[in-house]
Amino acid sequence: RPISSVQDCIRSLFYLHNELGNIYTHGIPLVCFLVLLPLNIPWSQISVTWLGVVHFLACLSPQLGSVLYHLFMNHEGGEPVYHTLLKLDVCGICMINTLGALPIVYITLFCYPLIRTVSLLVYILLSTHAIYCAVTARSSVRRMRSFAWQALFRFSFFLLRGVGVGSGSPTSLRHFLMMDALAVLGGVINITRIPERFRPGLFDYWCNSHQIMHVLVVGSILYLHWGVLDDLLWINSFNCPSD
Repeated sequence: RPISSVQDCIRSLFYLHNELGNIYTHGIPLVCFLVLLPLNIPWSQISVTWLGVVHFLACLSPQLGSVLYHLFMNHEGGEPVYHTLLKLDVCGICMINTLGALPIVYITLFCYPLIRTVSLLVYILLSTHAIYCAVTARSSVRRMRSFAWQALFRFSFFLLRGVGVGSGSPTSLRHFLMMDALAVLGGVINITRIPERFRPGLFDYWCNSHQIMHVLVVGSILYLHWGVLDDLLWINSFNCPSD
């Protein structure tokens, strides 16, 4: 696309160019999540309302940042605007890593209030550092590494559930594992530039690595949603064992 004003960037939604697929592979899910998720979350059955709120915001954040970045990346404001949009895109990823994990941490340590509070604070501090590293990273590989500690911290809670120390719905853990598997696969495909590295030019408009990553990210968010819903409904009928 040529260098464009805000209006011209918006008009680019209606003609074919190399960013169109990137916009729509996250734009369509963004609209669907914005409309359908509030209807799908059983608010009246959730005993800890803020968990539902942060989960909803987590599901929206990566698509919102991505759409703004890909839609306005050729804005006439030039490099300063581009780098601001890139940071918004990265912050969207950081937000789903941060906000998306809070219900997982909370419910895993549901029966240990003090440890739960400390763990939530530690994860928030860790995520703040990850956000700084991600927005200042100079390559996609370093940007992906910024999220490694978050992923390891999150995986430790999956282990707690797996060995029976942590609490949570019996069905949610497999959703969370699938969530992370899809996210990692999407990141690897994006970094390795498969399939366009084998047929340069063929995938400029459709089915390139970035679009494949977008689709896998949406799938990852769906698994997060299903897992968190299972957990939020499960705690209504769960009583911590007495000492």
